[in-house]
Amino acid sequence: MSQLSPARSVDLVGVATPISVRELAPWALFVALFAVLALYFVGAEQGATSLLAGDTVHEWVHDGRHLLGFPCH
Repeated sequence: MSQLSPARSVDLVGVATPISVRELAPWALFVALFAVLALYFVGAEQGATSLLAGDTVHEWVHDGRHLLGFPCH
């Protein structure tokens, strides 16, 4: 039989490198803008403030409106 070598410990935890605000700011702005745009289309894209005519966008996000608690009927 072959001899087994003793188990070696492996360090799986790496060192975290900090992310500066300058690197994070563009991504945070993009996510915030996308969230506001998504909230508009899900919550307000209907009626007087509508950017697009008709019910097309409303029908695309209809189930999401109900899931998030927005009334639409």
